[in-house]
Amino acid sequence: MCRPVACKKCGKTTWAGCGQHVDSVMASVPKSEQCRCANEPQAAVGAQQKSGGWFSGLFGR
Repeated sequence: MCRPVACKKCGKTTWAGCGQHVDSVMASVPKSEQCRCANEPQAAVGAQQKSGGWFSGLFGR
């Protein structure tokens, strides 16, 4: 089941969970308050530096 969460980058509302309920979660959030970080193009390939190993990437830490 999906649920609303705050984006760690911009602080706006995004979602977490299985991905099957995104529409129902985001339907109650005004467009102006929805996170669009994933929709922004990257400035250059490799612009984001990854830290940690695959395990930290898997759990977002």
